Amino acid sequence: MFGVLNVHKPEGVTSRDVVNSVQRITRQIVKPLKLGHAGTLDPMATGVLLVCLGKATRLISILQASPKTYVAEFTLGQTSNTDDSTGEVQESASSSGEIARARIEAALQSFVGTIQQVPPQFSAVKVDGRRAYAKARQGERMQLRAKTVQVYRIDILYYEWPRLSLSIECGSGTYIRSIARDLGELLGCGGLMSALQRTRIGQFDVLSAVEPDDITVDSLPALITNPVQVIGHLPQYRCRADDVALLHNGKTIAMVTELLSADGGVAVGDEVALLSSDGQTLLALGQLQPEGVLQPRQVYCRD
Repeated sequence: MFGVLNVHKPEGVTSRDVVNSVQRITRQIVKPLKLGHAGTLDPMATGVLLVCLGKATRLISILQASPKTYVAEFTLGQTSNTDDSTGEVQESASSSGEIARARIEAALQSFVGTIQQVPPQFSAVKVDGRRAYAKARQGERMQLRAKTVQVYRIDILYYEWPRLSLSIECGSGTYIRSIARDLGELLGCGGLMSALQRTRIGQFDVLSAVEPDDITVDSLPALITNPVQVIGHLPQYRCRADDVALLHNGKTIAMVTELLSADGGVAVGDEVALLSSDGQTLLALGQLQPEGVLQPRQVYCRD
């Protein structure tokens, strides 16, 4: 029970609901076991939800930093207080009718690259110690700060006024609802998100995601992805028997840098994955120090 489960989140349930359903199954196998997910999906959204089991919860930050791909449907000519179709939807008074595809394509380029994005009023960001959505539900209007996010590409999949379907690849912390809202403002017609599917997080795609109903006591072990696959992008060091003993005691490992395997080499300060001698088990994450010393940062092979 040390790994990542790629779950296909259905519409109408929260991300925590999915984690809880997996936890009810794990309790029949082993107790206790910590679980967490790598990136919340709103109840209306579907697609890839990565559930981390056991010590793999300490890999959540790595998974969250992976690029994410979404297929989103925007409805132009409408606005809502939640920036999606679950809120109080209004026809935009500023809309003057159908907008040409070429104009939309040009406007979308404003949202590609490193951009400043204001989160939705109904979001999990904290304002004065409280979640923004809690304040918004009480009718409070907040001035949320813009944050820097990365959007790698936006492609139009389909357009017929007022429906616009997009494929969006972006970094952590990007709100697709905010893109819908801001695109509508830029076009002068208003816009909101009417559907969303997350199709990929890093190496995990929706085609290989398992339906929640297919996760059982018998099927679960075979569905868990080995953490070694999650850290495949990192330099790797295969530990010898005496290295493992050092890890158990939280001590540094003196090694020869040539024993590291990585694309493009490794430098002092880089994060390194420490594996078993056969490369099949993630034992720890460490940092390369001067003179070829590995300093363990997260050790998984200790009880």
